[in-house]
Amino acid sequence: MRNKVTGESSRHISVRDIAMIGMMTAALEAAKLSLSFLPNVELVTLMVILFTLCMGGRALFSVVAFVGVECLVWGPGPWTVMYLYIWPGLSILTLLCRRQRAVWFWSVLSGMFGLLFGALCAIPYLFIGGIQTAVAWWIAGIPWDILHGISNFVICMVLFCPLRKVLERLVKTWGVPRE
Repeated sequence: MRNKVTGESSRHISVRDIAMIGMMTAALEAAKLSLSFLPNVELVTLMVILFTLCMGGRALFSVVAFVGVECLVWGPGPWTVMYLYIWPGLSILTLLCRRQRAVWFWSVLSGMFGLLFGALCAIPYLFIGGIQTAVAWWIAGIPWDILHGISNFVICMVLFCPLRKVLERLVKTWGVPRE
């Protein structure tokens, strides 16, 4: 399939895509750091959803690059393994649900993602310390997951529509094809 604006094949990564991926990665990292003083309040979930909706599968590149930058900033640890499947998983789930247009749908998904974040993060602890360690780790974090879920829901309800309009305009201006 060819892009009507640039004539490029949508199956290949172009220089324009690489620039966009770099900007998305930087935006994810800046958003993460900007709210890092608030426990479990973050913009990354919303941005991963929006980038995936506006850029299609190409957003996975920025998600993986974001995980790499996080490793460079904070160093590797058990959370590194978690991030390698949590954030790409959200992007893939968004791709599967991309036909949904309602802000309510995306807000509920974002909130549920926040609520389940601790459970998803507990998975590596199954291999590190067994089921007791994983369950204990997850239960200890439930109050933070509740805060994470509520803040994700509210942030998505407030920012989803205006940010999506801006991103769609940017993608259209840049002529980046969606899958």
